[in-house]
Amino acid sequence: MEPTVKTRENTVLLGVIAACEVGFWIILFAGLAVRYLLRRPRLGGLLLLCVPLVDVVLLTTTVLDLRGGATANFTHGLSAAYLGYSVAFGHSWVRWADARFAHRYAGGPPPTPKPKHGRARIRYEWVEFGKATIAWAIGCGVLLAMIVMVGDPERTRELMGWAARLTVVLAIWAIWPVSWTFWPSRSKGDEQAPTPGPPASRR
Repeated sequence: MEPTVKTRENTVLLGVIAACEVGFWIILFAGLAVRYLLRRPRLGGLLLLCVPLVDVVLLTTTVLDLRGGATANFTHGLSAAYLGYSVAFGHSWVRWADARFAHRYAGGPPPTPKPKHGRARIRYEWVEFGKATIAWAIGCGVLLAMIVMVGDPERTRELMGWAARLTVVLAIWAIWPVSWTFWPSRSKGDEQAPTPGPPASRR
């Protein structure tokens, strides 16, 4: 394949990835706007259900490109990684935005901030790491499926490199929950709390 053709294909796939990212947020905020600004919760919920379709578009485009004889490159691996993180964290992003829209436009309670100290923060970090692990598993699973589908090691060498990249990212991510578990921070109130002294003697 000529370099100009490869460059054109890479540009198209990168454009699809960018469009999917933009489309995710457009559909998300459109659904929330319809739900809370137009006061049409059913239609808003229907729009929010369309958010995963963005991932379907990206996966379909990537698979069709590889089945068409393309050699896997950086953009194919990037699409698998994006798909993994979008599936693993997408629901959390929707809840994050929904809580803020509900508070701002529907009189809902203030969004719960991220915990800063103690066991709550440790649990939060492990939950986020669990999502990252799911993203890693999905991304690597998609990469493996692409490799099996193509069946040509020369055309899928870049995909193996992406599996290694995702593994390195997950290993680095693990630093946060481990560090919070073994070296947790305490609130200022806990740090400044006076230590109880010996009981006063009675005369």
